[in-house]
Amino acid sequence: MIHIWLKALIAETEASVSVTVEDVELARVASARSEEFEFQHIVVSDGGKVVLSYEPSTTAVSVIYSFDPGRVLEEGIRVLHCTAANAPPQLQSGYHFRPPFGWMNDPNGFGRFGGKAHLFYQHYPHRSRWNTMHWGHAVSQDYLHWTHLPIFLFPAAELSMRDDGRGGAFSGSAIPVAADAGDEIRVFFTEQVRDRKPEEQIQLSATSADQISAGNPSIALPARPEGLGLTLDFRDPYVFKGPDGLWKMLLGSRDRSGGVILLYETSDHDAAGGWTFVGVVHREDRFGMTAAECPCILPLGDVASDETRWALIFGLLTSRDPATGRRNMSSVTVGRFDGREFQPDFEQELDFGSDAYAFQAFIDHDGPVGLAWLANWTDVSKSVDFPTAMTLPRRVLLDGSAILTPPLEAVDGLRHKLLDDTSLLAGEAVELVDGAAEILLDLTQAGAPFELSLDHPEISLGVRLGEEGLEILFDARTGKPSPRYLAAGAKPAQVRIFIDTGSIEVFADNGRWVGTKRIPSFAAVRSATMKTGTGGVAAARVWQIKL
Repeated sequence: MIHIWLKALIAETEASVSVTVEDVELARVASARSEEFEFQHIVVSDGGKVVLSYEPSTTAVSVIYSFDPGRVLEEGIRVLHCTAANAPPQLQSGYHFRPPFGWMNDPNGFGRFGGKAHLFYQHYPHRSRWNTMHWGHAVSQDYLHWTHLPIFLFPAAELSMRDDGRGGAFSGSAIPVAADAGDEIRVFFTEQVRDRKPEEQIQLSATSADQISAGNPSIALPARPEGLGLTLDFRDPYVFKGPDGLWKMLLGSRDRSGGVILLYETSDHDAAGGWTFVGVVHREDRFGMTAAECPCILPLGDVASDETRWALIFGLLTSRDPATGRRNMSSVTVGRFDGREFQPDFEQELDFGSDAYAFQAFIDHDGPVGLAWLANWTDVSKSVDFPTAMTLPRRVLLDGSAILTPPLEAVDGLRHKLLDDTSLLAGEAVELVDGAAEILLDLTQAGAPFELSLDHPEISLGVRLGEEGLEILFDARTGKPSPRYLAAGAKPAQVRIFIDTGSIEVFADNGRWVGTKRIPSFAAVRSATMKTGTGGVAAARVWQIKL
């Protein structure tokens, strides 16, 4: 199977790509479109040398990849062609998930189906900037080594005609259809069409029998609930099984006071229809008229037990923390959930670095697993391309009155080579080889001060623990003041720092405090040095990290 996207460079002159096998033309695909690339597919049943050719004066080709439908879940796709506009960054190393081409943002449909972990994500194939939304797709056995699959979900045909960003297949979730339905997957997503009346955003559902492509979608929710004074925001369905055994759906919205999370439910065995509105399950008004989006809820114990606490996680679009200047924060609220009402016990910020957005998680065999988009909408502009990654996979754990989100245990297996266990502690510079590293600091007592400086050619970067708390030091050297990425009052006894091309992730005390910051550059961190108080750091180890 070959997937091709092409468009005409000259109006009223057809674009075409010829496919030959052993010098015999098997097929020719064509498009009269000149505004946006058109998707075509070709079935190649004969063996032999396959050649794809086109005339570059009349035809533009964005992406070509091939795959064997019977083995694609194991072997993935083979990218045959992309352009400078949508090519992935050429990195010396890297251990975070990135798409094989194009733009990526929110994780979607994260779950285990057919024995594999599936990650869907918001995707635009043709440039490394946000535009008409598709769903990209990959699978893994360990959440670290990913196999790229064909694009799973396409926007509606009328939205694919132009590259004007009018909408597409926005964020959502995925569930197994039924235990007796094999490996069939049902996905839920928001269809956005800008300026559509009366609803810009509606909820759709589609199924996949082969786990590699979605069927035709149907409408699950055609309109917002009435009488709540909601804005047009009505998106990001997260579907899960409630403690009463019924399928539930969370949706993000807002009103004039702040962010609102809506709850729906259905008694349909396959969650195929019959959704009814239950009510507003939670709201966040502290930051003004911000939209709650990408909601996710997880039981932190036996789903059927009345004693089990649930973690409700969501992002707050346009929120701003007046103390630090950070934007678009993510929150986690812990409480009791009986299937219809959520009674909060406590809340905390999910990530003090603010670049772990649209966090999505599910309950795997050995507990909750989640990840997030390693970016923040504050950094997105119309003039600068923005290739991004996903965060490291994380646990979601309850420890008394705190949520912990440490990296998954499998991350330990990325330690390739111990680079140092003496020099950093002695105040000497430690070279990081290729910029992919883990630094583990054990402190002599909780809150013992240190300052770690990371030598980057384009920005000022570091990590500091002091009287105010734990902080990622970041200055893009643009002349404009940067927000402070501070976990106020944090006094950890251990700090674990992951550095990669384009990012830094800090996990303190097994994820009690977590900070994630995107680095707006593909240059590598060259070395690390550390200053400490007298005897404050008991051990400092540095590993080179490799997939």
